[in-house]
Amino acid sequence: MAGGRWGPLLTALLTAQVTVAEEAGPEQTALPEERSWVRPMTASNWTLVMEGEWMLKFYAPWCPSCQQTDSEWETFAKNGEILQISVGKVDVIQEPGLSGRFFVTTLPAFFHAKDGIFRRYRGPGIYEDLQNYILEKKWQSVEPLTGWKSPASLTMSGMAGLFSISGKIWHLHNYFTVTLGIPAWCSYVFFIVATLTFGLLMGLVLVVISECFCVPLPKHLSERTEQTRRSEEAHKAERLQDAEEEKDDSNEEENKDSLVDDEEEKEDLGDEDEAEEDEEEDSAAAHVDEERKDAQDQGPLREVQEDGEPEPDEEAPAQPSPADADVVEDTLRQRKSQHADKGP
Repeated sequence: MAGGRWGPLLTALLTAQVTVAEEAGPEQTALPEERSWVRPMTASNWTLVMEGEWMLKFYAPWCPSCQQTDSEWETFAKNGEILQISVGKVDVIQEPGLSGRFFVTTLPAFFHAKDGIFRRYRGPGIYEDLQNYILEKKWQSVEPLTGWKSPASLTMSGMAGLFSISGKIWHLHNYFTVTLGIPAWCSYVFFIVATLTFGLLMGLVLVVISECFCVPLPKHLSERTEQTRRSEEAHKAERLQDAEEEKDDSNEEENKDSLVDDEEEKEDLGDEDEAEEDEEEDSAAAHVDEERKDAQDQGPLREVQEDGEPEPDEEAPAQPSPADADVVEDTLRQRKSQHADKGP
C-alpha cells in the first residue's frame, strides 16, 4: 500500500528532475575556463621583472594586431617553465603609467628583461620566433636600454607619472561625456579652466615660498649697500688711474735711461776716436822725428863720400826733402782741428 501510494510521486519527481537537467544541461555541464599562463603586470607588481628573465607584451583590447598574437603568446607562456622564463602582459588602457615607463608608442610591443636589463624585441609575435629568441640567446646582440632610457631610471619614472595623469584625465573625460552625457566641448572648457586655475595656484605658491625664504633688506641697509657699491667702484677707478700713471712714469724713466745710455755710448765712441787720433798723431810725429834724425845722420856721411872715391855698386840713400816734412805737419794740423770740432 505504501509503495503503491509513493510510487507515482517518485516517478513524477524523477521525470521533472530529468527535464530540468536537460533544459539547463549546457549551462551546468560547461567545462571550467582554462587558466591563463600569462601574468598580468600592473604598476604595483611590475618590479618583479627586475629579477630573473622575463618577456613582456604591451597590448590594448581594441588593437587587432594584439588580438592576433594572443594565442601565440599563450602558447609561449605555457612553455615558460621549460624555457625557464616568465611571461607577462600589460594593458596600456588600464596601466598608462607602465606604458610611459617603457615609452611604448606602437602596439603590440614586446620587451625582454634579464636581471633588470631591458631590451626591445622587434620580431614577430610568433611562438617559434619567440622560442628561438630565448634558446639561441639572440637578445645578447640587441642593444640594451641603459641610462635615462631604462624603465627603472628616474627620467622614465617621471614619464610614468605624466602618462598616469594623462590616463586619469582621459578616464575623467570619458566619465563626463559617456556616463554623464555632458557635451565634449563642455568637458574641454572644464579642463582648460582647471589648467589655468592650477597654474595660477602654483604661481601663487611659488611667490609665497620666495617671500618666505628671500626676505628683503630694510631701506637703510639697502642705501648703505648702494653707497658701499659706489665707493668700491670709485676705489676701483682710482686704482686703475694710479696704475696708468705708474705705467706712464715707468715709460718715461725707461726713455730717459735709454737716452742716457745712448749719450754714454756716444761719449765712449768719442773717447775711443780721440785715443785713436792721438795714437796716429804720436806715430806721425815719431815718424817725422826719425826722418829728421836720419837726415842729420846722413849729412856727415855724404861729406865723407864726397872726399873719398864713390863705389859704383853702392847707391846713395834718398834725402828727405823739406816739402815732405811740410806735408806731414799740415796733415797733423788738420787732424787736430777735426778733433777739436768733434769735441764737446
